[in-house]
Amino acid sequence: MSGKKAISKDLVGMTFPAVDVEWSDKDTMLYALGVGARPADGLDFIYEGRGPKVLPTYAVIPGGRGLAGLMSGVEMKLEMLLHGEQSVELLRPLPSSAKIKVTGRVSEVWDKGKAAVIGVESTGSDEKGPLFKTHATLFVRGAGGFGGERGPSGVDSTPPDRTPDAVVEDVTRPEQGAIYRLSGDRNPIHIDPDFAKLGGFEKPFVHGLCTYGFVGRAVLRELCGNDPARFKSLSGRFAAQVYFGDTIITKMWKTGDGVAIVQAETQNGNVVLSQAKAAFKP
Repeated sequence: MSGKKAISKDLVGMTFPAVDVEWSDKDTMLYALGVGARPADGLDFIYEGRGPKVLPTYAVIPGGRGLAGLMSGVEMKLEMLLHGEQSVELLRPLPSSAKIKVTGRVSEVWDKGKAAVIGVESTGSDEKGPLFKTHATLFVRGAGGFGGERGPSGVDSTPPDRTPDAVVEDVTRPEQGAIYRLSGDRNPIHIDPDFAKLGGFEKPFVHGLCTYGFVGRAVLRELCGNDPARFKSLSGRFAAQVYFGDTIITKMWKTGDGVAIVQAETQNGNVVLSQAKAAFKP
């Protein structure tokens, strides 16, 4: 017996002990490189001589530590996990170095039949109070059928039938996953061909959160003038894999004062981040 809990609706409300998390500017600069920042237009985020500024989506790295209790306390096979949805809400701009505490709790558990969906909310706080909030869902293949509710199908964030207000194209590099994983997510499915095949994929693919970081950089640049203080939140659903060498095309439609619908797709037209919304200070 592993002592781990089986996936069921009874997990909702399960809380995890606070985790101490620390980062330095080396960590935030490495993350920026991992999500595609380059000297040409991202120097503020990869050079200490400019601060450095911190990409708002870096919050997923310490926020992910709120999942630690889930991974250690619930029965799941690593090769069967996929990232379902992700959101980040910044309460203050992230500092380039910090010592914080991250708390996590299970917010929802849905039974999709052939899979289970588990949601975890995390909050990161420093001595001044809450700094950010994240919400992530894990899609656990083969873990459904436990008799729970199917849950909602998702928020309707269909892009308007018009030309986007902004479009950003970024090419992912062959070494993208090798760099990104050094920020903490070392799931071998993103670098080891044999492990990827074990999970049912033809080859390793880009971390969902790496794709999310590419999209977050595009939102920050086009909607926030590259000013992290103007970035409020970004949410979205991972809809398909991005493979190394693919181009991530982020499209943004402003739908109100400080809000926008966002969608990301590859050069082949495959939507990879759907039902996405961004909030920002105009």
